[in-house]
Amino acid sequence: MTTTPNRDILVSLVDDDNAFRDSLRLLIDGSPGFDCPVAFAQPTRALEELPALRPDVVLMDIKMPKMSGIECVRQLKKVLPEVNVMMLTLYEDEDLLFQSLRAGASGYVLKRTPPAKLLESIREIAGGAATISGKMARLLVNYFQSPPDADPRPAFSDREEEILRTLAGGLRNKEIASKLGISEHTVRSHLRNIYEKLQVDSRAEAVAKFLDR
Repeated sequence: MTTTPNRDILVSLVDDDNAFRDSLRLLIDGSPGFDCPVAFAQPTRALEELPALRPDVVLMDIKMPKMSGIECVRQLKKVLPEVNVMMLTLYEDEDLLFQSLRAGASGYVLKRTPPAKLLESIREIAGGAATISGKMARLLVNYFQSPPDADPRPAFSDREEEILRTLAGGLRNKEIASKLGISEHTVRSHLRNIYEKLQVDSRAEAVAKFLDR
């Protein structure tokens, strides 16, 4: 789900930490260009109400009682597949990162992220990009660069491999084009080929499925 021009980005929160959730909601709702009318303490309640709210971005905690944020994302994407979910967590954990992406999250950002950077990440997610905190992005890049024992992946060209690595770093098409010295049209063409080979429809799914090789 991507936003349209001249419309506030509609954000929802799912976090069982009352103080953190309330302060974050105040930050987002009080920032120009954002609207955060509702926040949830319980994932089950979020699953009941988010499909009708249809937010542009959902900020999801990971460690919550009764249901984890990862499981909540997995179930939410079944009923609201177009929603953009960003995990907002305390944990710099490689396994949690990979599980989140496989569940359907488009981003993984730490709770200690400065407010301005957090708002920027929400804008990027709402615009269809993937965003991952610096150290976690590095873990993804290292994962791609590590030689596997056995490689059942579809065959990718060297350029497609490069683009997959930049996707893991959360870069947008324009940034990928600049980094690799190619046009945005060429980037889009490569992405279409990658999606076809992986049989996916989005950037987040491409990264997650490539990691699940």
